[in-house]
Amino acid sequence: MAKLAQSTIKYLIEAEFYANGLVEKPDVIGAIFGQTEGLLGQDLDLRELQRTGRIGRIDVILEDEKGKTHGKILIPSSLDASETALIAAAIETIEKIGPCESHVKLRSVKDIRAVKRDYVVDRAKRILSKLLKEELPSTTLLTEKIKESVRAAEITECDGLPCGSDVFTSDEIIIVEGRADVLNLLKNGVKNVIATGGAIIPPTITKLCKEKITTVFLDGDRGGDLIFKELMQLANIDYVARAPEGKEVEELTKKEIFKALRDRTPVKQFVPEIKRDLDKKIKKKISSVLDKMIGTRATYIFDESMKLQAKIPLSQFNKENERLRNARIVVIDGTIDDDIVDVAESQKISFLIANNSEKKYKTKNLTIYTKEELEE
Repeated sequence: MAKLAQSTIKYLIEAEFYANGLVEKPDVIGAIFGQTEGLLGQDLDLRELQRTGRIGRIDVILEDEKGKTHGKILIPSSLDASETALIAAAIETIEKIGPCESHVKLRSVKDIRAVKRDYVVDRAKRILSKLLKEELPSTTLLTEKIKESVRAAEITECDGLPCGSDVFTSDEIIIVEGRADVLNLLKNGVKNVIATGGAIIPPTITKLCKEKITTVFLDGDRGGDLIFKELMQLANIDYVARAPEGKEVEELTKKEIFKALRDRTPVKQFVPEIKRDLDKKIKKKISSVLDKMIGTRATYIFDESMKLQAKIPLSQFNKENERLRNARIVVIDGTIDDDIVDVAESQKISFLIANNSEKKYKTKNLTIYTKEELEE
């Protein structure tokens, strides 16, 4: 049988059939050719039309269910509309498929060219929409990009530390962690910025902090807290600004940068959140409590003055336990792991103490001690 080229298809005849028994594809094909033979004359004989390529390959889709068969018949045609309609009507005259009584019902005759036109129009709309979105940027946008490039090129050095040009002349400076942070602030018009270059604070930073009003601009993670602690010990800091939680200064947009600097906090208010510690007397009491707890697998909950508030099994140390709400100091007979730290942070516990810990944890508002650290 000749196969009709896809490019010559004009119409697609789609019909459904139901057979009162189990039949196969050859049975359906045979019924189509056999029961329409001679019905429309020699010019519209399906075998001849398929041989000459005016009718394409007939496709049959079968489904068997409860001993009966139903499915679809698909016939591609390159005939004109009236001839295709005759073929479609002739298909409905089939009354038997194989040995089984059957019924064929025409569902549609699709104009393939119309389907293609609809696709072309829809695709053209999407292409045009994309082209319109990719129009040339405005003069303002181009100018801003040039300014950003120039600002980023203004990075200089102060005793080997990356900084902006205004660090030398401005009465105020902003301290960040690294070169990428400096570049981002320069790109957004902040030039009085200098980087520490790491967690170890160089003498240049200490000197500048004595001479100028200083804002330290921290990443929104525990790493920023560590740098701040170091600065507090070695330098005179006036204000603290924080990136949004989980973000680094180098990632911030212009809006986020200026909001963080506008909302900066005087260091006197910020210190209690960062410099958290227990005095030696309380540490000694906790160490004694830990010794007595060995083997109990218990959790002791204390207030700020080490007054016992509650005792619970370690197995009940979870987010649903109401006794952990607003707990200040919690001592556990066990090993600190990820789950325990997660619960402690979610309950806003200030101090968590245990015999030992699986690893060092970076936490924002939680201070963690092991027995060894208490006795240092």
